Amino acid sequence: MPAAERRDRGATRRRRAPARLGPRFERALAYAARLHRDQRRKGSGIPYVSHLLATAALTIEHGGDEDEAIAALLHDAVEDQGGEATRRAIRRRFGARVGAIVDECSDADTIPKPPWRERKQRYVAHLAAASPSARLVCACDKLHNALSILSDLERHGEALWDRFRGGREGTLWYYRAIADELLRAGGGTAAAALAHVVGEIEQWARTADGGRRRRRSQGPPEARHR
Repeated sequence: MPAAERRDRGATRRRRAPARLGPRFERALAYAARLHRDQRRKGSGIPYVSHLLATAALTIEHGGDEDEAIAALLHDAVEDQGGEATRRAIRRRFGARVGAIVDECSDADTIPKPPWRERKQRYVAHLAAASPSARLVCACDKLHNALSILSDLERHGEALWDRFRGGREGTLWYYRAIADELLRAGGGTAAAALAHVVGEIEQWARTADGGRRRRRSQGPPEARHR
């Protein structure tokens, strides 16, 4: 059995009791909704809070505790909604552990952000030494994004890639790199689910590539009917 699979099965056996969510989680829900109220998801216009809710739900479903669920709600807050001032507010409102997880899940805290490829390479590299809590939230964040990508590919096709700064190749690289690094680090069931969905996206891309190659080999449309 591969080492990554052994780690994932071990993580499954060690899953904690279901999270007990109290007033802190409720306050975090309201705070996240206020911070991101004007933000929309790329390409769809869907309120961004939908992604935060989904990430928190996946974190809870994959064994996260209340601090991890709160961090999932706030994982993009420092990066997208205020930088250092928001970092301090999160620590003050929800404690040092939540703040630390959010920090580990943020790939930038300045405007303008560093160049896309540099920023993403640095984020992938840091996962090997990230805390288990940060790896869980990261896996759930990227899992929801990957599920959305797969769904939108089926609806919109190759035009989907235009909405991503890294384009088609950069986005495929980034999600595979994240999934592989999380598996190597023992990312558990969420990382395994992410790797599965990324594999489906890659298969979709290979199928699209195959279709383009076949069309090119057949020549222009008018040539096919001679």
